[in-house]
Amino acid sequence: MTTDHPPRVHHITGAPPEFWYRDLASCLQATFGSVLLRAGHDPLEVLGTAWQFLYRPGEVRSEEFYFPSRYEGDLGRGIAPHHPLTSAWRTPDDPADPLAGLRAALDADRLVIAAVDNHHLPFRPAYHDVHAAHLVTVFGLDEHRGLVHVADATPPAFRGAVPLDAFLAAWDSANPSDVQDAFFSDSRIGRRWLDVRVGGPYPETTPARLAAVLRADAELFTTGKADGPDGAAGLAGLARFTEELVDRSRAGDPAAIRDLYPFGWGMQAQASLHGELLRRLGAAWRLPVLAGAGRAVEGVAHAWTGVRMTGAHGRDDPAAATGGLARHAAVLRRRYAEAVEAVHEALDALPGPA
Repeated sequence: MTTDHPPRVHHITGAPPEFWYRDLASCLQATFGSVLLRAGHDPLEVLGTAWQFLYRPGEVRSEEFYFPSRYEGDLGRGIAPHHPLTSAWRTPDDPADPLAGLRAALDADRLVIAAVDNHHLPFRPAYHDVHAAHLVTVFGLDEHRGLVHVADATPPAFRGAVPLDAFLAAWDSANPSDVQDAFFSDSRIGRRWLDVRVGGPYPETTPARLAAVLRADAELFTTGKADGPDGAAGLAGLARFTEELVDRSRAGDPAAIRDLYPFGWGMQAQASLHGELLRRLGAAWRLPVLAGAGRAVEGVAHAWTGVRMTGAHGRDDPAAATGGLARHAAVLRRRYAEAVEAVHEALDALPGPA
């Protein structure tokens, strides 16, 4: 049988993408991790190199993958500012053919990171129950059989085919407000997908390279402004964020609690990955002070748990949560200050500027 129609099966070459996951990371880091693995890079070395604090009031969106970026919405550069990883949000150019961009990326042998609503995906626990914005990695499209091949490292991990109709419903969902997930619903998906470019070359992680990165990030912590051009940055920005969080909670402002959970996850994930990387390198290079700095940064990640969970449980009565938020916010500020000091101490054991 012959046909004049173009092929309708589009798939990356080679094996399906590998899973990459960490307990305190979100689908943002997990999907980018899969892309990096396929390109032959260690996701921890790329996603764990940077550690910063940035809060942009009024920008926070109710999506699991929200992350504040200094780079015009470039999430790739935002989560990996010391590497040539970049990304751009795309939507279909032709509403009548929404899959054209996905086909083109797959035909160019590039993985696609697609925004979806978990409510419509059969493999997610939220299927037909809870609306929530999420990211999955698309590695194949079979329009002959009506299937999309996706990978999702977020538990329960899934890698396989889903009905095209289900994917389109998830990808085009209005993601309406859902009381069962007040933090990641009420944010239209809008057929968005991330066009990721891995770029290169990727620098080798050496003591000298790490020292330069740590020095740059430590400077951002100490020179960041509470109201700078990019938003609230560094330790001063952290102080502003936590003070406003407690004040708005005391005033019964539900928006403060709503924004805390998605914003805090990005900051928590970054601290967790950075701490893990410093611990690993400290052990490999026999530098206990560097490993100790990693533990201090991981302490920041764990301090975020208290803040985020207190906010989550206090969303129906923000004023009643004020005391707990104030206590956990104070711990969070101390952990950041201690970790920044520990990083400065680790710099003494690493090569200085050339």
